[in-house]
Amino acid sequence: MRRGDYGYDAPYALVMFLAGAVLTGTAAAVDWANGVTRPAVAMSVACLGLLASAANFLSTTRRGKFIEWERILDAAALRGDERVLDLGCGRGAVLTAVARRLTTGRATGIDIWNTSDQSGNARDVTLRNASLEGVLDRVTIETGDMRALPFPDASFDLVVSSLAIHNIRSHADQRRAVAEAYRVLAPGGRFIVADIRAARSYARTLRDLGAAGVECRRLGWRFWWGNPLAATSLVRATKPPAAARSHPLDTPPAAR
Repeated sequence: MRRGDYGYDAPYALVMFLAGAVLTGTAAAVDWANGVTRPAVAMSVACLGLLASAANFLSTTRRGKFIEWERILDAAALRGDERVLDLGCGRGAVLTAVARRLTTGRATGIDIWNTSDQSGNARDVTLRNASLEGVLDRVTIETGDMRALPFPDASFDLVVSSLAIHNIRSHADQRRAVAEAYRVLAPGGRFIVADIRAARSYARTLRDLGAAGVECRRLGWRFWWGNPLAATSLVRATKPPAAARSHPLDTPPAAR
């Protein structure tokens, strides 16, 4: 059972669904009152659809994503001694789930702490959640940009990320973030990322970098963000033991 409070992902999206439901519901009520049947039916259907989307979004951000990540991490079968990096760790939902599976290993989270991406997103909140979950001794928190990670090559055995890389607007910079994640992976290390929209691009970037076993697949309804069009995909890959030490995409961008 989770003890921490992990807030809401993209709270503005939930507000938009609810605001749309109020507006279409109001329009439907007016149309019904005026006997305008066809528009009333259309607005009623739209209202119900938006309410269903809001309910699905709320279920995903408060429950569904946790269920899916437990399954993902169970399938990863961690030994317990891994060095793990969570890109865009937010309030620590995945970070603490990983840390619970570690014994002598350590989980490091990095974020820029943007509250539009997650409500109440802050370093101190993440540390408090790690403490509440009883894993603070296995967790390190850093502030930094995933496009220019402040870690040496081959620092981690596993890189994870949940709904974070897509928040970078530029596709080129998204590729840069994936390349940075690959750079800090040790040979034989694994990349496991759940994200929306750009997941296939991440997979292509990993193949370009020489990753092995690259997989990209849709996750189920528990990881939808309102409807199937906003489904989450899982990207997995492995850095080959004999991976080259450098690649054109590995060079971090200039400080911004």
